[in-house]
Amino acid sequence: MIDTVIFDFDGTLVNTNDVIIDAWQHTYRYYINKEMPVDHITKCFGEPLLITMAREFPQVPPEESAEVYRSRQREMADDLVRLFPGITKMLHAVKEAGYKMGVVTSRTTESTMFYMEKFGIADLFDALVSCDDTDKHKPDPEPLLLGLEKLGAEADKAIMIGDSPFDMKCANNAGVRTGLVSWRIAGTEEALAQCVINCIINEPEDLLKKIEAL
Repeated sequence: MIDTVIFDFDGTLVNTNDVIIDAWQHTYRYYINKEMPVDHITKCFGEPLLITMAREFPQVPPEESAEVYRSRQREMADDLVRLFPGITKMLHAVKEAGYKMGVVTSRTTESTMFYMEKFGIADLFDALVSCDDTDKHKPDPEPLLLGLEKLGAEADKAIMIGDSPFDMKCANNAGVRTGLVSWRIAGTEEALAQCVINCIINEPEDLLKKIEAL
């Protein structure tokens, strides 16, 4: 019986898709004076930022290019970032049903808390694990295992809700069940086919029913 629900953040709870794409295109323009295809950007959704930066802009320190990217995100946040429809109601329903709730994200603690507080959902979660908390990152199980530890939860009684192959593989590697949201734009069908996915969440309001059916 599942008693713990752990969420990814970007692309799962908060629609940061537009601001992430905008910030990447800004960074590409800044360093290489051109934009890249959107599918080149979205296939990296869920990967730790510094890893992507090191690969995309090897000529500069990753922290430098990351700050160009993050500054653009902060500048555009009010215009481009929003919760997906139905998320607030769903989170309250999960909380009221008595589930332990956490977030495991590849975003930094500072930026995650910025958005959580912006949308009034920070107090709904019992634990947060960000890229600041671990040396290894999704799809390695370490972030999720730390989340379980913080929540006092067991892997076989937890489910990870996410939007990318990084989330699904992380959960698979940690022995945690998985729920893939259908409003995702991350990853490819080929990459997802290599993951064990226990359920598909078509709408936020479907989440509790899907969990109870597992």
